Amino acid sequence: MRPQQPPPSPAVDTANRATNRRRRPDLTLPLPHRDPALAVPLPLPPRSAPSSTTSSSQPLAYAELERVSRIGSGAGGTVYKVLHRPTGKLYALKVIYGNHEDAVRVQMCREIQILRDVDNPNVVKCHNLFDHNGEIQVLLEYMDKGSLEGVHIPHEPSLSDLARQVLSGLYYLHKRKIVHRDIKPSNLLINSRRIVKIADFGVSRVLAQTMDPCNSSVGTIAYMSPERINTDLNHGQYDGYAGDIWSLGVSILEFYLGKFPFAVGRQGDWASLMCAICMSQPPEAPHSASREFRDFIACCLQREPAKRWTAGQLLKHPFIMQYASPGSNGSGGNNPVHQSHQLLPPPRPHFSSA
Repeated sequence: MRPQQPPPSPAVDTANRATNRRRRPDLTLPLPHRDPALAVPLPLPPRSAPSSTTSSSQPLAYAELERVSRIGSGAGGTVYKVLHRPTGKLYALKVIYGNHEDAVRVQMCREIQILRDVDNPNVVKCHNLFDHNGEIQVLLEYMDKGSLEGVHIPHEPSLSDLARQVLSGLYYLHKRKIVHRDIKPSNLLINSRRIVKIADFGVSRVLAQTMDPCNSSVGTIAYMSPERINTDLNHGQYDGYAGDIWSLGVSILEFYLGKFPFAVGRQGDWASLMCAICMSQPPEAPHSASREFRDFIACCLQREPAKRWTAGQLLKHPFIMQYASPGSNGSGGNNPVHQSHQLLPPPRPHFSSA
């Protein structure tokens, strides 16, 4: 027989009755009054925002690529035209030379993750990075008309349009704290729609620390700013954004002249190039050019980095603005780039990479 429980105390019995009253099943709360005239629907996500679950956001697989032909090669690697079999689209696959240490590989992968998010009509799109059989391979947007290396553009309206497109890409990169470090004609690509895009950034910056400077810099030092070559200049301070503007100025002036603008050859020895860039006065546009173009080049090729104009300022320079189409606001934003002048000469049919 179970022992009998003692009866509850008067205080406990009172508390239980109060709890039961609070748990009455017929107890309801009044709903707040809602005026339908003031109802506002919840905002939906923008249609342009890609979903993380869609197939378009998935990186392209290496097994789905088929090599079509070799486009070109340079000190940094070989570039192939490849076909993505499921979609039939063409891409450029850059196979980078060398056996890289694990730390370099990790850093490259980090940079590629950043570059995959870069989306601008004047910057070559980076789609994926593959580490295949010990080789680093980068999948890039395919530019079917190749690079602008060796192209002569004496027509100022065409050159203004080209400069505006490159500046638009640089403005986008610089706003996102990305420095190119290797602006030169061979890294400016063009497609059949006459759109100019900046190529070969990010990965080349990582590779620079693993290559012999004497072998890898000869082709690039020609476009480096004085303070980058000689660290004694500018109190040892290097501004990568200003360095990109110097390289742009040298490239644009080379397009106009049809030759490297310094007294020495572009492929000259390291010592000669260093003396010409660091010790001589910056090159100038000839007096036969317009006043606007001469001033534009001068704004780019200032010996003191702080005096060089930024990409945003140069987009509003008279040389750029006087030829800009009405739909171009000069802000360097994400607005589609207008078609360049048809007088822009076709580039040579090759892709140069370094």
